[in-house]
Amino acid sequence: MNRAVFLFLLAAIAAPAEHLRVMSFNVRYPAPGDGPNRWELRRDLFIESIRAMDPDLMGTQELFHLQGEHIVARLPDYQWFGVSRRGNREDEHMGVFYKPSKLKVIESGNFWLSETPEVAGSQSWDMTLPRMVTWALFELAGSRKRFYYYNTHFAHRREDDAARLKSARLIVERASKIPAAVPFILTGDFNAPAAGEVHAEFARVWTDVWDKAPVRFGPTGTFNGFAGTSTGPRIDWIFVRGSVQPIQAHTVTLNEGGRYPSDHFPVFAVVDIR
Repeated sequence: MNRAVFLFLLAAIAAPAEHLRVMSFNVRYPAPGDGPNRWELRRDLFIESIRAMDPDLMGTQELFHLQGEHIVARLPDYQWFGVSRRGNREDEHMGVFYKPSKLKVIESGNFWLSETPEVAGSQSWDMTLPRMVTWALFELAGSRKRFYYYNTHFAHRREDDAARLKSARLIVERASKIPAAVPFILTGDFNAPAAGEVHAEFARVWTDVWDKAPVRFGPTGTFNGFAGTSTGPRIDWIFVRGSVQPIQAHTVTLNEGGRYPSDHFPVFAVVDIR
């Protein structure tokens, strides 16, 4: 073990655990056909749901650039980064929001869920759209603790089972190159049930916060179709690895008279970074 690794491990052992509030939120893109659930009619409630949960770190899916800009304009405690699945500002982003008062971005980037992960906009395995991961190495303010973070959105069609499994395997393979001593967090909309093989691929090596948190709130199902339905599968997950201890998990059902901020419930966790 070299001196730098030894000092990193020594600092991690000596330092007390730090709470981190994490959220994953499928925003639902600004679809004109959404009628009364159009973005401009629900964006205030969307902002209030973030404010209510007060995450330090939030991964989004289906985020368009105009939505990201609106969020940070209304919530100036946050900054965000990410490119679209086309490699520009057009189309869906895996936007990552964070509080600079709590977290510092050491490095960040993107890769695509394809046979050519470094090629922006690339797609494979018969997927109809590019799919990607936006990632960062964060450092907790006031300490030397660092962790890696991945945020993603998997293929959505029923016939994309094989593509989702290959996507999961690619993420696991990429994350396996991160030193085991460095904590790791994954968030996303995986468009797959928690009882299936995509979830099992991650659970083989990482911990699902919902399964392991000693305190849980809310329903299991995470897709609500703007109707508050919670009987469907749990397709939005937060996974952790290494010295990340789940403390609380929450499926957030905040609404205003039956109006919901998105067609997915956000999922929220409190974890300890040790």
